[in-house]
Amino acid sequence: MAISVRGVSFHYGARVALDRVSFDIQKGKVNALLGPNGAGKSTLIALFSRLYSLQEGDILLDELSIRSQPRRALARLGVVFQQSTLDLDLSVQQNLSYHAALHGISRREAAPRIEQELERQGLMPRRHEQVRQLNGGHRRRVEIARALLHKPSVLLLDEASAGLDPVSRNALNEHVRKLCNERELTVVWTTHLMDEIRPEDPVVLLDRGRILAQDLAARIAQRAGSITLTEAFTQLTGSAPEAA
Repeated sequence: MAISVRGVSFHYGARVALDRVSFDIQKGKVNALLGPNGAGKSTLIALFSRLYSLQEGDILLDELSIRSQPRRALARLGVVFQQSTLDLDLSVQQNLSYHAALHGISRREAAPRIEQELERQGLMPRRHEQVRQLNGGHRRRVEIARALLHKPSVLLLDEASAGLDPVSRNALNEHVRKLCNERELTVVWTTHLMDEIRPEDPVVLLDRGRILAQDLAARIAQRAGSITLTEAFTQLTGSAPEAA
């Protein structure tokens, strides 16, 4: 398994965000971390990326413990957060060069990596444009390129399609799946939007800090006696999923 979450609990004061959560993320697939707002998805992403320190339990990335081997574990991880952290006044290439330097990648090594990612993301014609000139979909591609520069094995996408129009959301979804297949990349995509999930995708369904279901999307729907994952979501969480 690419990621193993073992008995993780997390509290914000008296509020329980995660309650003894355990699950595995399947290697080389697009894994959906699904749940309504407040389910605990973003807390998990913050724990994966060490923005928050573990309070209870452990998380293993390619069998490396985030608790006891944080540097080696995090080297396997690329992250795209819900809120963009790009410098809008720098060009696409300058944003990537700056990030490479932060990772300790030399200029000589960074140059071909940046070019490769720009090609892969379809951004070569825009490499010298300021990020503020790009639309939301292209900005997300810049963030994905940035997250992949140090060649991680796992890519975390936290509500990566937030704020995008339906066409851009679909294009981003297809693009991530293509990257997953081409690079044997493991993807964890947190979302509350059902149309971003395919029947064959592994899904972890969270609600109020607890796991309600973990299986392929089609099987979760089938076991809930539902025709669609949307119906299963409503039945299991007691609330309808949000619209895009």
